[in-house]
Amino acid sequence: QLQLVETGGGLVQPGGSLRLSCAASGFALDDYALGWFRQAPGAEREGVSCISSSGDMTNYAGSVKGRFTMSRDNGKNTVYLQMNNLKPEDTAVYYCAAEITNVRHMCLPLPDDFGSWGQGTQVTVSS
Repeated sequence: QLQLVETGGGLVQPGGSLRLSCAASGFALDDYALGWFRQAPGAEREGVSCISSSGDMTNYAGSVKGRFTMSRDNGKNTVYLQMNNLKPEDTAVYYCAAEITNVRHMCLPLPDDFGSWGQGTQVTVSS
């Protein structure tokens, strides 16, 4: 059974850093594009970033570009989101998602393009 489990969320002060991890089980990540998404209270789920199945292409939302870095380790079947210089507006539940694809070198962080989701981890940025 395909499962994604996010960890690493928590409370951090503005300007701080967190690293989220998403461990996959029940399938190998090699042929999957992966994405990070977030949803704040009262808001729609939005794309944060994605990484192609080849691992050589990443795509970021404008609001996080230059602050967040997404990476994958297929050997550990895990995907990461390094978040630096966090801002209060980054507060949300963060979800990872996966979608099998034969498009190796391209991805878009669009929620409707991803079919398998984790349960989410809360990130709160506050002083």
